[in-house]
Amino acid sequence: MTITTFKPIFSFLVVSIFFLSCNGQTKSKQSNETVVERQSFTSKNPKLTKTQGTTEHQNVHCSLQDKDGNLWFGTTGEGVYRYDGKEFIQFTEKDGLSNNKVWSILEDKSGDIWFGTDDGVSRYDGKTISKIPFILTSMSGFGIPTPQSGINAVWSMMQDKSGIIWFGTSLDLYCYDGKTFSRFLDKFTIINNQNLKLKWVQCFLEDSKGTIWMGSGPITEEGVVRYDGKSIKSAKPNSDGWIRYMLEDKNGHIWFSGRQNGVFRYDGQTFTMFAEKTNIGSAIFKDKIGNIWFDGGEKLNSIESIGGLWRYDGKTFENFTTKDGMGKYSVWSMLEDRKGDIWIGTRNCGLYRYDGRTFTTFSEKTKTN
Repeated sequence: MTITTFKPIFSFLVVSIFFLSCNGQTKSKQSNETVVERQSFTSKNPKLTKTQGTTEHQNVHCSLQDKDGNLWFGTTGEGVYRYDGKEFIQFTEKDGLSNNKVWSILEDKSGDIWFGTDDGVSRYDGKTISKIPFILTSMSGFGIPTPQSGINAVWSMMQDKSGIIWFGTSLDLYCYDGKTFSRFLDKFTIINNQNLKLKWVQCFLEDSKGTIWMGSGPITEEGVVRYDGKSIKSAKPNSDGWIRYMLEDKNGHIWFSGRQNGVFRYDGQTFTMFAEKTNIGSAIFKDKIGNIWFDGGEKLNSIESIGGLWRYDGKTFENFTTKDGMGKYSVWSMLEDRKGDIWIGTRNCGLYRYDGRTFTTFSEKTKTN
């Protein structure tokens, strides 16, 4: 069924002044990094092994494969793990990480790895981990650079086609041009008739047409936000203000998953609820051949999965459960590596690999301390 369309918003263009912005000019190289010169490497194990005393409520929350082929897995309490195909090396606060809760991971175009944590962002250059403060220069460009104060969780990150890195945080939406940070909403040319705050952005997507999409999170609950380079507009087509995941399918349609009311799609004109399957969770993922994967949801008052994992080829669904080798916990992240294997992160910091035939467990159930 058709839900709604974006309504055009007529507005005037505010005369802009020279200042730092997402697409503005830069002033000086970012400084005041907190650097740990030598990693202690909290642990090295053949499987992802918990060492920080976390409970089953923590999960493998995010993942990526870097340009060298290493796999990275961020957790909500055990820091981050790097897997080279033989062993997992764990990085925690002892190694320079800002916080052991890692909500997002990004590899930039220069090959540096960024970690969005519960207390700011850290960057790994292959040798050291540096805590990178959000230091903002005044809009005139002549003020003293001021660090953003207070604990600030970094929920999401994205580098767009122009090279700008976007950070969705609890306090603001920031952009980084490689030298300086700026606050997105400080750009006066942006039309913001809905007075959007853009805090708690949970996910980003730059689609094939260059439009940037943002999924709002709790507290602000601004729904789906679209930025076309001139204006930002928000819509809540499924009446859900909290959007957790987004992806673009092979047809150019944008998929969104809401925290409360399920999955819906945008075909360029209208939003439509995804009615082919009900009772699925909010984690969605697209593999290289175009299949859409869905988590099976989480049981009420529990952290166990209702339906395991679903794969959708556009016509039919295939279900994977504990009978196939999956764990009992709900799914929070998915990644496809260069070989085409699917890596699945779950609650209890569980990690599984699906090679197209079987599931293999890559996490230890027991804690080491």
